[in-house]
Amino acid sequence: MIEKIAHTLTRKPRLVALIAVALLIPSVLGAVATRINYDILTYLPEDLESTQGEALLEDPFHDAAISMLIVEDMPSGYTDRLIQDIQKVPGVSNAIWVSNLVGIQIPTDMIPADIRNMFYSGDSTMMIIQYEKPGASEETMSAIDQVRSVCNEHCFLAGFSVVIKDTKDLVDEELPLYVLLAVVLAFAAMSLTMDSWILPLVFLADIGIAILYNFGTNLFLGEISYITKAIAAVLQLGVTMDYSIFLYRRYEEERSNYDDNRDAMAQAIEAAFTSLSGSSLTTIAGFLALCFMQLTLGRDIGIVMAKGVVLGVASVILVLPALLLIFDGPINRFRHRAFLPRFEKVNSHIVRRSKRYVALFLLLFLPFVYAQNHAGVYYKLDEALPQDMASIVANNKLKNDYNMASTHFVVLRSDLSATEMNALESQVKDLAGIDAVVSCSSLLGTGIPDFFIPESVTGMLKQGGYQLMMINSRYATASDQVSEQLRQLGEVVKRYDPEAKITGEAALTADLISTSSVDFKVTNYISIAAIFLIIAVLFGSLSVPLVLVATIELAIFINQGIPYFTGSVIPFVSPTIIGCVQLGATVDYAILMTTRFREELNRGLDRKEAIAVAATASDSSIITSSLVLFCATLGVGMISKIEIISSICIMLARGALISAVVSIFILPSVLCVCEPLIAKTSLKWRPRTKAENPELTSVK
Repeated sequence: MIEKIAHTLTRKPRLVALIAVALLIPSVLGAVATRINYDILTYLPEDLESTQGEALLEDPFHDAAISMLIVEDMPSGYTDRLIQDIQKVPGVSNAIWVSNLVGIQIPTDMIPADIRNMFYSGDSTMMIIQYEKPGASEETMSAIDQVRSVCNEHCFLAGFSVVIKDTKDLVDEELPLYVLLAVVLAFAAMSLTMDSWILPLVFLADIGIAILYNFGTNLFLGEISYITKAIAAVLQLGVTMDYSIFLYRRYEEERSNYDDNRDAMAQAIEAAFTSLSGSSLTTIAGFLALCFMQLTLGRDIGIVMAKGVVLGVASVILVLPALLLIFDGPINRFRHRAFLPRFEKVNSHIVRRSKRYVALFLLLFLPFVYAQNHAGVYYKLDEALPQDMASIVANNKLKNDYNMASTHFVVLRSDLSATEMNALESQVKDLAGIDAVVSCSSLLGTGIPDFFIPESVTGMLKQGGYQLMMINSRYATASDQVSEQLRQLGEVVKRYDPEAKITGEAALTADLISTSSVDFKVTNYISIAAIFLIIAVLFGSLSVPLVLVATIELAIFINQGIPYFTGSVIPFVSPTIIGCVQLGATVDYAILMTTRFREELNRGLDRKEAIAVAATASDSSIITSSLVLFCATLGVGMISKIEIISSICIMLARGALISAVVSIFILPSVLCVCEPLIAKTSLKWRPRTKAENPELTSVK
């Protein structure tokens, strides 16, 4: 089957290239139509109390998206006119200020204390804006834009929905730079390690086609996260470029055996198909392990990237041969000397001192396993954003001027009596760090008659058999204090309504912390087990996967342990993604060297000679592959202002180099020392003896 496909593809390369380009049209349309989700908290499991509470805020309250507008140094008349303009904005369902409650004619000193403390601070005042749709929806983002357009420079719009909007704008602004820098740096890396100036451009064109196919087919998922959107292109470029290099090198080998380059390419396709299919399995397994995260952000990244690897392999087998044949002339015309060092002396040194390198290999585990487990991690999402961003500046004002570091939303039954609500609110106010409580009961408690409260206010706090309590906390989201506060709040609330739901950014983030700690362990165990099994089948061995996985795991421990030694704190999602992706993407380095090691043993070389030859033959491919992944991700890591994206890419870039260094300097020694054990625990590892196979004498 593959033989017929290869022959057909190589007969009409221009037609194949034309079809590939034509398919980019639906791919681009699909990519444009795919919705992007900028709210990480929506990926929490649906069975959590906080996410169930968030669903109730959407329906029946329509309070899932709320922002606070701070107006500084402006007269009450301006704020009153402003709230009327805001209420007219499409997508805004409600806006609440003192004018809704007591009117602006009443002097500030005569306004009830609870309301005054909520809406005034120094020379500023605050209003609450409620949107019709969830915070990450296009309608709410458009409404936020329009709210800002009717405000002057004395106004500051705060809240999680506004942070999401600013994140979207920043990602959209930076994304073209990510791709451009990745392409430029990857081209530079390949130009140094390959012997043609045109060849890297052909490779980049093929991978670019595969990336567009991947983004186009995301339409079937409905939506992808902004993190996936930001890193998928550069990550696919970095992890699938190996396949292009492998096919081309096989093509170069076959050219001397055929008069027609098309026949040589057809043979290269046949030879490459099985190898690429097997090689890509480890990378796919690493990405698919992310799908087992409870935080479904992992599934989002895992499916998109696993699909990207499959499409990358398909593009290398189906499209790249046509491009290579079309540009064969220019590739050969613009050749140059590759700028790669030779490693014979280095590998000879490593083999002679193999036991020392094995001892180093074992010793390195101790400090870096400890460092990995004790590296600082943060969960507060706005810490990953530039602190001069408009929404972050506004949030800081909210925290400093109004003591609103976070806001809890408690959804309760509406049939609780006034006595029960008063007792509940009194106990909530007594909790450490609680600054204010707003509910229908608290508003009535200020002496305002029931009929005097506008329907727009009561509708925000009472709907569909539920009532809403908004609690202002002085404790920051993701802090230990707010975690303890939420625990105590839950104990108090459940006494009055066992079915009550506590939600809000702080509650959702608390669940994010507990969920992520489990995800990190589960995904890493699954990725290790899956890749162990693939390597075991590939080599017919129990010991080879143990050696190879342990080697790359050391590289991962070093990579994830570096923040501990530098004193830096990384976003919570980075370790989970790196643990799976670095293993899946770079274990190929170890597989490449081990495969060549086995080949040299079967040629009759002893283990020291075999590993020296295998290491020298593999080092250039490992360096090229790791440099491409390094360059594709480093640029994004350096320029991105969003630390979640920056951290993931910097760790991937660093991980590629660390895996390459470990594979080049430590793996040969480990394979050499462990070879007797490998031979006993593997099928068809060593060649037969000379008596059994006379050809070995001549090979030797």
